Amino acid sequence: MKRLGSVIAASVLGLAGLTACGGNDSGYGSGSGSAPAASAAPAAVKLTVAEVGDYGKIVVDGKGRTVYVFDKDTSGTSNCSGDCLAKWPAVAAGAGTPQLDGIDASLVSTVTRSDGTKQLAIKGMPLYLFASDSQPGEAKGQAVGGVWWVVGADGQKITTKPGASGNGYGY
Repeated sequence: MKRLGSVIAASVLGLAGLTACGGNDSGYGSGSGSAPAASAAPAAVKLTVAEVGDYGKIVVDGKGRTVYVFDKDTSGTSNCSGDCLAKWPAVAAGAGTPQLDGIDASLVSTVTRSDGTKQLAIKGMPLYLFASDSQPGEAKGQAVGGVWWVVGADGQKITTKPGASGNGYGY
C-alpha cells in the first residue's frame, strides 16, 4: 500500500509538471529557450481536429487543447510577447515534423520568434494556447479582445462569438 501511494504521488507530480510547462511562457522571453523542449515538448508536436462548442471542427493540440490565432500577428511573425505570452503561450514547434490528423500538411509551418524559438503556424499565422483553457474542448479564449480566434481545420480563423448558442464558454 505504501508503494502504491508513492506511485500515485509521483504520477501526480509528473502531471503537474507537464501542466505547468504547457500553460506558461517558460522558454519564450525568459532566456531558457531549450528547457521546455528538453523537459516537456515531445519530439514532434501533434495537431489534430476536434468538435468544440458551436465552432465545428477546429484545430487542437495533442492534448485536445484549443489553438488560437492572433489578429495582431502578421503572416510569419508573432507579435505576442511578455505579458501576452504569459496568457497566450505559443505552440512550440518541438523537434521533427509535426504529427497532423485532419489538417492538410501544406497549411502547417513554423515561424521563428524574436527570441529564436520556433512556433507552429497555420497558413503562416502563429498558433497559441489560452492559459485559461484548463481542459480539452474548452475555447474560453474565443473572441477575447476581439483579436483571438479558434482555427478551423481548413486553417481559417472562426469569428463566431462565444455563447451565441449556449456553448458554456460565453462571457
